[in-house]
Amino acid sequence: MLRRGRHSLPSLFPLLLIVLFSTAASAASAVLGIDIGTEYIKAAIVKHGAPRDIVLTKDSKRKEAATLAFKPSRSSADPEDLPERLYGGDAVALSARFPGDVYPNLKPLLGVGISDEAVVRYGQRYPGLTVSGSERGENGQNSVGLKSETLGAREEPFLVEELLAMELKNIRANAEAAAAKGVTIADAVITYPAFYTADEKRAVELAADLAGLRLLGTMTDGLAVGLDYAATRTFSTAADGGKPDFHLVYDMGAGSTTATVLKFQSRTVKDVGKFNKTIQEVQVMGTAWDRSLGGDALNHLILDDMIAKFVDSKKMQALNVPATHVQQHGKTVAKLWKESERMRQMLSANTETSASFEGLFYEDMSFKYKLSRADLEAFATQYADRVREPIIRALESAQLTVSDLESIILHGGVTRTPFVQKQIEAAAGDSKKIRTNVNADESACLGAAFKGATISPAFRLNKEIRTYDTPGFGIRLQWTADGKERSQKLFTASSTIGAEKQMSFKNQEDFSILFAQSIDGRDVPVTEVKTLNLTASIAKLKDTKGCAPANISTSFTMRLSQLDGLPEVVQASSSCKLDTVKEGGIVDGVKGLFGLKSKDDSNQQPLQADDAESFPASPDADGGSESSGESSASASTSTSDSTKSTSTGSAAASKKSAKSSGPQTSNIPIALNTRPLGLGTPPSPTPMSQIQTRLTNFDQSDKARVRRAEALNTLESFTYRARDYLSDDSFITHTTSASRDDLSTKLEAASEWLYGEGSDAKTTEFKAKLKELKDIVEPALKRASEAKSRPGAIEKLREALKSQETIMEMVRGSIASDKEASESAAAASSSSLLADLESASSASESSDASSSTTTTTAADSSTTSDPSSSASDDLDSDPYASTSSSPSSSSTTTTPPAASFTPPSYTQADLESLTSSRDTIVSWLDERLSLQEKLGPTDDPAVLVRDLDAKAKTLTDEFQRLLMRTVTMPKGGASGEGKAKGKEKSSSSGKSKATKKAGKKSSSSAKKGGKKASSTTSSTTTETSASRKDEL
Repeated sequence: MLRRGRHSLPSLFPLLLIVLFSTAASAASAVLGIDIGTEYIKAAIVKHGAPRDIVLTKDSKRKEAATLAFKPSRSSADPEDLPERLYGGDAVALSARFPGDVYPNLKPLLGVGISDEAVVRYGQRYPGLTVSGSERGENGQNSVGLKSETLGAREEPFLVEELLAMELKNIRANAEAAAAKGVTIADAVITYPAFYTADEKRAVELAADLAGLRLLGTMTDGLAVGLDYAATRTFSTAADGGKPDFHLVYDMGAGSTTATVLKFQSRTVKDVGKFNKTIQEVQVMGTAWDRSLGGDALNHLILDDMIAKFVDSKKMQALNVPATHVQQHGKTVAKLWKESERMRQMLSANTETSASFEGLFYEDMSFKYKLSRADLEAFATQYADRVREPIIRALESAQLTVSDLESIILHGGVTRTPFVQKQIEAAAGDSKKIRTNVNADESACLGAAFKGATISPAFRLNKEIRTYDTPGFGIRLQWTADGKERSQKLFTASSTIGAEKQMSFKNQEDFSILFAQSIDGRDVPVTEVKTLNLTASIAKLKDTKGCAPANISTSFTMRLSQLDGLPEVVQASSSCKLDTVKEGGIVDGVKGLFGLKSKDDSNQQPLQADDAESFPASPDADGGSESSGESSASASTSTSDSTKSTSTGSAAASKKSAKSSGPQTSNIPIALNTRPLGLGTPPSPTPMSQIQTRLTNFDQSDKARVRRAEALNTLESFTYRARDYLSDDSFITHTTSASRDDLSTKLEAASEWLYGEGSDAKTTEFKAKLKELKDIVEPALKRASEAKSRPGAIEKLREALKSQETIMEMVRGSIASDKEASESAAAASSSSLLADLESASSASESSDASSSTTTTTAADSSTTSDPSSSASDDLDSDPYASTSSSPSSSSTTTTPPAASFTPPSYTQADLESLTSSRDTIVSWLDERLSLQEKLGPTDDPAVLVRDLDAKAKTLTDEFQRLLMRTVTMPKGGASGEGKAKGKEKSSSSGKSKATKKAGKKSSSSAKKGGKKASSTTSSTTTETSASRKDEL
């Protein structure tokens, strides 16, 4: 077992890998904030090293029209080809031409039934689309599906979620194009209106999943605007006595209107350690809405007036065409709707505008229409009360008044309409409360991006803002107990998302509970939760624990999900309270009364594990085993073999725990099965697989279409360049007249084919045509390029050959110098050895002639330094002996001078390699140049520039290899010399000690011999190094 504070490397290695991986992933991560509007989709991105920014479309626009179109393929060769998908403005432009394949404003169709009022209105506004049902949910309910006129019967209707997933994929692709290279974006936070039901929220989640996005969270539009508002502001702190700020976000878009009352306040909370930090809070206090009031409602007023005046025109009167026929004509309504929206926007800044149409309803029919701002406001008078009502009801929900508000923040493009602003001012009572201090189009998506950065672990923000959202609708709980249907209110419409509640049930058998949303006075089931092991758990408590049925209860912990605000069960368990009896019971009590009970508890034997009552410790949350609520110490009395060997101390602790009295709780976790209900449930596995396959096929088709367009553009641009080559002097010089004529003929044929039959050709055909032209052009271009670059390459190679000759001369000189230095060093070493022998001989004779006093002194000294020398006192002195007691040992231990020599820089093999490579290249160059001189300008070259460059590089590499070895050798030589000198110094020190024992005279002669050899070696090495430096 590891000690505290110690960690083994194997145990830390996986953690280090996770840290490194997460760091690398976070460095290349980004988060999207997406605002799905009825008319436009806006997205913001947060990435490392950059502030929040808007995702631009491919046309560099800051918002994308929420429209998808299938453009029919022009190719009639393969009827199975999928149509081209267009997004945004490109799709809107096709609405008049292909009204049956353009899908605008899909948001109102999410999560609703085929008979919903919103679907009816959608069909009236876009009569060219075919709306059909798609069976989903309970009781055979049908969600909305849309057919494609281009695909016809060969494809099933598209789910609204499937079409929205295509638009989200397009947004994701635009974001990845704007992010750094290699960044893959998968995380997102999406906003939704406060009135969205569970079905609508789940439809958005399904679309995000089909688009490959991982939802970090969702939030209401009003809260997202408030978060963006708070990101650049500070508010008073509650601890300092500051009062909160209340603001109302009024959001009117193309399809709906919402009003959200928000509370802004700062708060000081505990941080890590002993520190505190200040955070900001944004809390939703109340909401209200109008699901069908928006820009489209105003557009429809203009559209109706257009159709009425068009039908009243003289030509239409003559044809006797009723208004209903015009309203059902897809192309006509598409043209009129587009102009009605444009005119409404124009009247926000102008008092009058007009529109003209040609070929309307009939090819020869023309129509002109004029509208003033006063006329539009007269049409919209019926909506005046509806514009003000959300503000009034939102304040009532928050239990506030207009005077409590600091401001009314406007969001949504329709709030720029003068008529709408007048009604908001009337509701506020003071125009000064109206604020336009956030971007009316982008604030919601910017707030969602900020929320995503707060949730994602890849980001660390300097400013912490906590948000508190509401579910929008109340939640009721429904279940059956004792044969009766029961219902209870669980959460209100203003409850905080994330809040938990606990409820207890007396059911003794498996049962199910339903979560229902209270929508317009009716309870709509949204989630069903079934228990799977409740019956078995209750039986276990009764049989093994002896629990009475009245003491058993089942508790559920429930909350509003942080992801979408829908109810969910966090955990569930069955439990009962156990009554424990004091040790000994009544009998032992009687024994104690009569003195029969042991007085010393220490004499009692420890309670054994096999005899003790076992209460297992609480398992993990995922476990299904029985658990003990209060007495975790009793877990030590397990019946396992390892527990039987527990020490006396642990047994005493277990005994002490057993003595304790009081109730204990035994818990058993309950397994649950959760199932979503309603139209928002995902399709069954088979349809879901078909949807995913169809989306994949569309993606592959789009990629193939891009490759085809690139091949077409490449071929077209090459034909233009090739025509210019026909008049280029260099191209003419290196081609024959026959090849130019052939090229001219093929260019004419390719141009005619491109704008004729080739318009529907496939990618392979474009590539084949391009190859046919390149086979003529590229060889000529290559000959021209070779002729232009060849002289320079030849000159470069010859320069390298000259340098090679210089290097070869240097190598020859170096080899000769090394040889001479080696011979000189050998001679010097021989002379030094003879001098050492002569010195040793004279030292021996001097030792024999010395006085007895000196001999005795030397013997004593020798005995002290080497005990083994006493055994050889009577032996004759050997001048070649290696013992330290001999005077001659100091001269014989000198390191041989040859050890200080360094190996030569170059060898004969190096010279032979240089010579061989030079001769080979010279021979090759002469041969190739001879062949090249025989060729003309239209012939393929015999010698290529790349071959000349490769030969020159070979020579350069050889030179660099030798040069690098020469540069590093002196460093090694110096190191060798240093080591030799070190050895000599050590030897001299040894000689100095020996001469003190033998006498000063022998020491002097030995030192003279050593100095002579050392000076000879040093001078030789210095000369050798100097000669190498001169050569370099």
